[in-house]
Amino acid sequence: MAAKRAVFGAVALVTLGISLTGCRGNAVDAASSPTSTATPAQESASATASAQAKASTKCTDQNDHSGDSKSTDHCPPVPASAATSVTSVTFKAQRVTGPPPPKSGIDHNVVALGTVRLAMTAKQTAYVVSSLRANAATVRTLVDNEVRCTWPGGSKNLVMGQNIYAGTGQNPQWEDTWIVTKFLLHPGVAATATCTTYARVASLYKQTSAVRIAGGSLRFADTSVDNAANGKPLDDEMPYGDLPVDSTHRTVRQPALPITTAPAGLHQLNVFGDVDYQVCARGVACDKTGSSTARFTLIVNQWNAAGTKVCHTDSSTSSVTKTVPYWVHHVVVPLYTPHFAVSTAPGCAPVFNAYVRVDWLRGQTGAVQGTAVGLPDRRGSASTHRSAMSHLYIVPA
Repeated sequence: MAAKRAVFGAVALVTLGISLTGCRGNAVDAASSPTSTATPAQESASATASAQAKASTKCTDQNDHSGDSKSTDHCPPVPASAATSVTSVTFKAQRVTGPPPPKSGIDHNVVALGTVRLAMTAKQTAYVVSSLRANAATVRTLVDNEVRCTWPGGSKNLVMGQNIYAGTGQNPQWEDTWIVTKFLLHPGVAATATCTTYARVASLYKQTSAVRIAGGSLRFADTSVDNAANGKPLDDEMPYGDLPVDSTHRTVRQPALPITTAPAGLHQLNVFGDVDYQVCARGVACDKTGSSTARFTLIVNQWNAAGTKVCHTDSSTSSVTKTVPYWVHHVVVPLYTPHFAVSTAPGCAPVFNAYVRVDWLRGQTGAVQGTAVGLPDRRGSASTHRSAMSHLYIVPA
């Protein structure tokens, strides 16, 4: 376990300062956007049907060994395990154009940024981390960091992103951001997994936009993550569908890992919960000058052997309040509880669950968003796929 803790300390512990986003949701009205360089005549009546946003200004230090959430102005590459099978790739800086909203459906420019491969056994679970920096948009533009992993007979996809505001300097926290997509990969068969990061880009105006992908990387940050007792990863993803929160339905507990038995001998758990939160739920009238404020708390529980009584809990290290303006539209709130101590006291077993409690506080209706559906594989492609968004996972240390 000491060696395992050393490996985990060197990989990507992406903590509270990051803002992420996905690419699924209602259209966003672009008229009178606060940071657009376009004229009102150029502004679209609505954004693309898949445009969602989540935003933040900085990527937390992924090399931080202390488990705290200090932010930095950079996002250095994530050191990988020393195993020779671990591969990584660095993204080159480039300008990417975004097509304007179509009359119907989804139109994304889908640009491959880098690919990694890993030969895996049937029992092996790997930790995938993709980070990219986006800035210098000409007008407000959707940028998604999507990772698609495939192997013979299977696949796993996950997407995060946000709307990048025009690079005017008026709202720097929305104009220059790191977008990080991270998850556990478990093909369940002996196979080589191939993972590719794609930038999904779309203009939120009638004109074509452009945004700078300033850099980033994709890597297998850990190639040997402990599984649950059933041999599967300690993770869970929200299915398709939005869960609204407002003055009448104030609390949602998602994403959530159900009560799960882990193998004996674990000492600590590192628990991650990424929530995609949207202001103005689908089909709900919204005030374009308003916002939605919610509190997000990551709760981790340890249970007795029967899973009927909590013997140890922690919700103190990962709680944050976010206000999402209408024009930001949606944010991904990353939560992290490091070093949750596994109790060996009488009445405690290696049985755990975890979830994010989302409490609506004020303002517009909000929603926790699930899996994105109908994403074109490429621009103009008739073939589509799903990508998970809000999710929770545990990396034992």
